[in-house]
Amino acid sequence: MKTLAGFHAVKGRLKQKADSVREIYVDAGRSDARMRELKAVAEKFGVRVMAVDAKRLDGMAGGARHQGVIAMADEMRMPQFIEDVLETLDEPPLLLLLDGVQDPHNLGACLRVADGAGCHAVIAPKDRACGLTTTAAKVASGAAETVPYIVVTNLARTMRDLKDRGIWMVGTADDAPQSLWKAKLDGAIGLVLGAEGEGLRRLTRDTCDHLVSIPMMGSVESLNVSVASGVCLYEARRRRGH
Repeated sequence: MKTLAGFHAVKGRLKQKADSVREIYVDAGRSDARMRELKAVAEKFGVRVMAVDAKRLDGMAGGARHQGVIAMADEMRMPQFIEDVLETLDEPPLLLLLDGVQDPHNLGACLRVADGAGCHAVIAPKDRACGLTTTAAKVASGAAETVPYIVVTNLARTMRDLKDRGIWMVGTADDAPQSLWKAKLDGAIGLVLGAEGEGLRRLTRDTCDHLVSIPMMGSVESLNVSVASGVCLYEARRRRGH
């Protein structure tokens, strides 16, 4: 059983697969329009809604910001291996690889961007990564249920395996001489991004086929990893013409 926290995560699961939502708990003290809308959606799909006190919700959320809404739902069976994802595709893969992203808010935002851009999977190492926590899933606003999040033991080795499958690995680095706008982004692509400030680890960087930089026009030196992911993914999607 999985705990979903917050309006976006709960409504997203209801709209995607309502029969997997067992029950919804809401703050008995809330009766605003947003809460009424959620209750109406739940009623439409025949999902039971129970009003409880805020302290009970806090305990169920495990520290995640729940906004007065918690749902208990079945675990969605998402692919655990990238090979399972690649076998289902009818277009060249568009992948996002994250190296060293340890903030669940950043991971959740990356998943949300990946969903919007039609990214086929997000790949991250088991170590030096936050994992798909309740907080990350909440920030993802339902995208954690639609975009496969693949955890690998060795990111560089996974990158080499993907390269053997003909997937071009494009890493981002502030000091890369070529701009994202001029880089090869057509065909099968894996976009590789590191955490803000630290960037890509040396081995990850060396395993990339190519390094690009995101043009920065103002005074800041870098972008948050989720923003940078959005820029790169949407540019790659734009090159495909849709």
